[in-house]
Amino acid sequence: MNNERRFFTSESVTEGHPDKMCDQISDAILDSIIEKDKDARVACEVMCFTGTVLVAGEITTHCYVDIPSIVRKTVIDIGYTRAKFGFDGNTCAVLTSINEQSKDIALGVDSSKEYKNSGEEKDRLGAGDQGMMFGFACDETPELMPLAHILANKICKRLAQARKSGELNYLRPDGKAQVTVEYQGDKPLRVDTVVVSVQHAPKTDKLSLEKDIKQLIKEVVPNFLLDEKTNYYINPTGSFIIGGPLGDTGLTGRKIIVDTYGGYCPHGGGSFSGKDPTKVDRSAAYMCRYICKNIVAAGLAKRVQLQVSYAIGMAKPISISINSFNTGLITDRELENLVVKNFDLRPKAIIEKLDLLNPIYKKTACYGHFGREEFPWEKTDMAQSLKKQTKI
Repeated sequence: MNNERRFFTSESVTEGHPDKMCDQISDAILDSIIEKDKDARVACEVMCFTGTVLVAGEITTHCYVDIPSIVRKTVIDIGYTRAKFGFDGNTCAVLTSINEQSKDIALGVDSSKEYKNSGEEKDRLGAGDQGMMFGFACDETPELMPLAHILANKICKRLAQARKSGELNYLRPDGKAQVTVEYQGDKPLRVDTVVVSVQHAPKTDKLSLEKDIKQLIKEVVPNFLLDEKTNYYINPTGSFIIGGPLGDTGLTGRKIIVDTYGGYCPHGGGSFSGKDPTKVDRSAAYMCRYICKNIVAAGLAKRVQLQVSYAIGMAKPISISINSFNTGLITDRELENLVVKNFDLRPKAIIEKLDLLNPIYKKTACYGHFGREEFPWEKTDMAQSLKKQTKI
């Protein structure tokens, strides 16, 4: 067993980060459409920059949604309500450029190539694109997620709470956090470093800000993980007044590592936000997380990674691969067989199993898609069944 000391770092961003603004707008539009039309096809991209939000993409639906109103409400809910914050949802320009989904793509999605031969209803829906998706779970935390990633997300969420409640009324919406965990082998020992950069009002006292943010960090990070050697870097440049789209252009899908496992495992490449669940970039990644979490919850492995891949228009995945990093109680091949036996990875089956035709997506767009019990892919309802089947 490798007992060498090592370090691993993950980051997260607040809901006012310009990229995360775009993710939330994309998913708010998706929610509004899917609430009215569960057969809609949505691929919605957003860009935000100084004083402007641009919404583009391919949307096929029979319903009407007021996109500018959705954009403005989302921006205002985030907290960009005054020009001096760097952006104002009440007065910003909203531009749209929307087309329907390509008929070539729709052909493969609406009627998979296998359906004609199989006769199974679940084969009717083919994958919307080729690609590979990953899932992951580990026993480092109660959420069965990597420790550094969970802590970075929690710090960013706590920053937003302190801002919105008025607890720290000088905070502004933009910000990010980074956490470095020291390991011995695969066991997390301590938090080595925490970096927080948060937008603030002009003339904010730097020492007071550092003290306040350090206190928030200590509320989120368990005390046993902090010691006298833990490093804190709070707004290292000394000033963070210009933030949001005024300071940096935002774009949907540019925080995919923040959205998933903080870099602890590979990412297939596709982003999640703004995509309806026929897009396996999103739905299959959720299913992979569900499978991995149930495997770890069953005690069959301490750490597990699942990769699946699809071809456009085909319902069934063309490959399934498990890596338990030598922590499994059974072999990786046996775990793969267990997955094939117990989980249906066809898009329609995934949508039904995880109940994905509901307006739940805006909530996913901040603080990570995984490790949050409110989402159906975080259930461990298959764990006992998997454990019984292995007879261990």
